[in-house]
Amino acid sequence: MAAVTGELAGRVALVTGGTRGLGYEIARAYAAAGADVVVASRKPDACAAIAARLWEQTGRRVLGIPTHVGRWDECDRLVEAVYSEFGRCDVLVNNAGMSPLYDSVDTISEDLFDKVLAVNLKGPFRLASRIGARMVEAGRGSIINVSSVAAVQPSAAEVPYAMAKAGLNNMTTALARVFAPAVRVNTIMPGMFLTDISKAWDPAETAKRFAEDVPARRGGRPDEIVGAALYLASDASGYTTGSVLKIDGGYAWAAG
Repeated sequence: MAAVTGELAGRVALVTGGTRGLGYEIARAYAAAGADVVVASRKPDACAAIAARLWEQTGRRVLGIPTHVGRWDECDRLVEAVYSEFGRCDVLVNNAGMSPLYDSVDTISEDLFDKVLAVNLKGPFRLASRIGARMVEAGRGSIINVSSVAAVQPSAAEVPYAMAKAGLNNMTTALARVFAPAVRVNTIMPGMFLTDISKAWDPAETAKRFAEDVPARRGGRPDEIVGAALYLASDASGYTTGSVLKIDGGYAWAAG
């Protein structure tokens, strides 16, 4: 029986948005579990720094590749770089995302709308499609999409983001069938996590939301995403595909 904590020795994992927040915690956990890891984000300096840090901490090969996942040509270059360097990709984590602020929905520009859908949906589709096809050829693989409870319980402040994440959930279900049975495709759907973005939240309003809306009465710690990420990447989840796993302290209670 596979260990529930996950054993990833000898595997290669690609984590987009892997230089901070939940992506960083996932990348660090994978390296600690024995995987070689590629972290991708838009900032070259951050990619280099995080890759060096994780390599030093874990002894695993960690490569940082600057990539704007909203652009298909850069997604394609990322895929080719991973396979050129490692010859394989066993785990893909589509974690990169963005949700810019706006005043009201009627003021959302076409440029902002396109950027949000590109990073949160178009890019993950391209990476999953390209890498998923190669995983099928290799006979195995795990694709993990990082969504958001906004997909099922959106607020007025995140409409394009919520639309994109709902599409990501749908994509998970579809690609689980497209790449079956060799490749498993699943989604982690986080709630309110205390990552870098939470520093911009109003403390009083945040405390009120936790008290009134979150049964756990708090935000999630970034490391609390790790168990699910290890499970879905490892053989322990061999019979899990097409699933959406909420990790939200009970916030999106009506979403299955």
